[in-house]
Amino acid sequence: MSDANNTNETLEAIAQVLIRCFVIGVLVLFFWLGGLMLAGDLTYNVQTRIIPITLQQFNVINYAVMLITKTAIFVLFLLPYISIKLVTTKRSK
Repeated sequence: MSDANNTNETLEAIAQVLIRCFVIGVLVLFFWLGGLMLAGDLTYNVQTRIIPITLQQFNVINYAVMLITKTAIFVLFLLPYISIKLVTTKRSK
């Protein structure tokens, strides 16, 4: 019985870490989007000094990487969290 309790405690700890990572990832995405909306011209001007790209290319790159980041956050943090919660709920019955 002790092993089952230790396993449940470990899974709960992992679940808490995963949900915190998910929340932090979503906050980073909102910060990124806010930065683009509020200071898009400034970030574009800074980037064009380094790499000459058009505004359309800049926007496509940013939104594509945001999509990849959002997908990674959901796949790496939210789905395992949901899976662990389903397992721990089933085990506690």
